[in-house]
Amino acid sequence: MDKNRARELSLISERIRKNILTAVYNAASGHPGGSLSIADLLSVLYFEVMNVDPKNPKMEDRDRFVLSKGHCSPALYGVLAERGFFPTEDVATFRKADSYLQGHPDMKGVPGVDMSTGSLGQGICAANGMALAAKIDNKDYRVYTVLGDGEIEEGQVWEAAMFAAHYKLDNVTAFVDFNGLQIDGDISKVMSPLPIDEKFAAFGWNVIICDAHDHIALYDAIKEAQSVKGKPTVIILKSVKGKGVSFMENQASWHGSAPNEEQYNQAIAEIDARIKELEVQA
Repeated sequence: MDKNRARELSLISERIRKNILTAVYNAASGHPGGSLSIADLLSVLYFEVMNVDPKNPKMEDRDRFVLSKGHCSPALYGVLAERGFFPTEDVATFRKADSYLQGHPDMKGVPGVDMSTGSLGQGICAANGMALAAKIDNKDYRVYTVLGDGEIEEGQVWEAAMFAAHYKLDNVTAFVDFNGLQIDGDISKVMSPLPIDEKFAAFGWNVIICDAHDHIALYDAIKEAQSVKGKPTVIILKSVKGKGVSFMENQASWHGSAPNEEQYNQAIAEIDARIKELEVQA
């Protein structure tokens, strides 16, 4: 990937962040912190890597994506809207009583959502099932899943890790959003899952560590994962919770809090300023 394409993906990431904030602000609820931290990853996956078709969301041979940390649905809705799966204007209906955009991803009601998630730890299990199905059916689609670093305190995550290694699911790539914070604070103080890299390696996974906000590094890490045979890959994303909004960054308090009008306007202004700067660079 060259620098010009990385700049284009940066622009997409910023639009995803605007969608995230618009969704949470209009709902007066939601999870902005961990949604903002994966915006860059989602731009690379959906606009550069994954084989998907917004006009045919259930395409049989599409790549699959499972948001295991389902409470960060604003990020998934944000990228699906940008990719053309549904109108961007619908993002503002997030969590409304008459909206199809529920607080957690709904595979039956939202075009482009491959798995309904929300109960932490279950998404990676579903992703493994999809990947094993591909092996059994001799299909070459790949499966991607994103977990939170707090989420991996769930025991079934490690059962899933054993499963993926046992069945040599080299067609599944898991991402751990390692921003160091969960709803109750620092992960190392709540229930430390550290060291994340050594744990996954011990469970038989190929491990890659990557800057979550460097589009070129993200792309290279994903391509490296695709080249690995005989074992699953986990990409540990060194990320910033609340990335892109100055007063939200590295603050656990923004895990599940919505901005008020003043805060929303400030956040959008910060993003718009970066968008303008990126457009000037074109």
